Amino acid sequence: MAKLSHKKNSLLSDKPENIVDREDNEVMYEHHHIVVDKGQSLLRIDKFLVNRIESVSRNKIQNAITAGNVKVNEKIVKPNYKVKPEDVITVVFPYPAEFEVVPENIPLNIVFEDDDLLIINKPAGLVVHPGYGNYTGTMVNALAYYLGESAGFDDNNIRHGLVHRIDKDTTGLLVIAKTELALHKLAKQFFDKTVERTYYALVWGNLKDDTGTIIGNVGRSPRDRRIMTVFDDAEKGKHAVTHYRVLKRFQYTTLVACNLETGRTHQIRIHFKHIGHPLFGDKTYGGDQIVQQAPFPKFDQFVKNCFSTLPRQALHAKTLGFIHPTTGKFVQFDSELPEDFKTVLEKWEKVSS
Repeated sequence: MAKLSHKKNSLLSDKPENIVDREDNEVMYEHHHIVVDKGQSLLRIDKFLVNRIESVSRNKIQNAITAGNVKVNEKIVKPNYKVKPEDVITVVFPYPAEFEVVPENIPLNIVFEDDDLLIINKPAGLVVHPGYGNYTGTMVNALAYYLGESAGFDDNNIRHGLVHRIDKDTTGLLVIAKTELALHKLAKQFFDKTVERTYYALVWGNLKDDTGTIIGNVGRSPRDRRIMTVFDDAEKGKHAVTHYRVLKRFQYTTLVACNLETGRTHQIRIHFKHIGHPLFGDKTYGGDQIVQQAPFPKFDQFVKNCFSTLPRQALHAKTLGFIHPTTGKFVQFDSELPEDFKTVLEKWEKVSS
């Protein structure tokens, strides 16, 4: 994720400096930047922040401090720290919920679970979070049912432990916090870009290089706000970086592993479209069209059969690694490609050989 700029205007200091959610689908947190007034008397930082930040409980503030998400003059502080005039305070919170969440009995593919977190392998077609047009039937509705009151979250303030998300038709791993402290600690790792994530994608064409990096500002298309685009103008969009390496070449398509340096909406999808290699089956960005000249009879029919087998973008969040919020040890999880993805790879393997 791109580093957030630190504005030093005290007039803006009591508002979130940047909220990453609507524009960035990977990470869901808000960042506050506060410059303490010159006339401020000595006051415990938890009390100061409760008075300064709207609609936040002292418990939430204390969890953020314990998680190391509150810094004064770029140093982590303890809850009993006394705020002084002209201190510069930065705070990272998990992003608050926008909709009332109705618990629903929707099956979840739980890869791992302990007292602090869940690792879920999300199937295609499941929306992660309620939004306009998708108030029910989402993974968060399923989490509300599964976790119930055991998670101890206030429905009005916490997204049932959701730290990041992936697109509806993208499959793969997501980490869910089961406690508010775990939520704060995991959100901070995403904020600091220390979480390791690898996606597998099948793209059209034969990539020139075995490894590469795609850099291009990503933002909402001015022509259609529902989709993203890459801007040549450095003043538009948000900085985005995707690293990739080739795993397998099929002459007409290529399987790649992608690592995200930033987490923008549709980043992998729009970056590969930008370099002329849209994701196979991606209806939004042209990957559902036959972009390869027919190299043999019935090639068009073969591709259409593949589209029928995998009627979505060929993108899977395969691995996820982070520091466990309680043990402090690095943990990593891996997931199998879904059957439709594997079947299409087998089809391309036969064709290419």
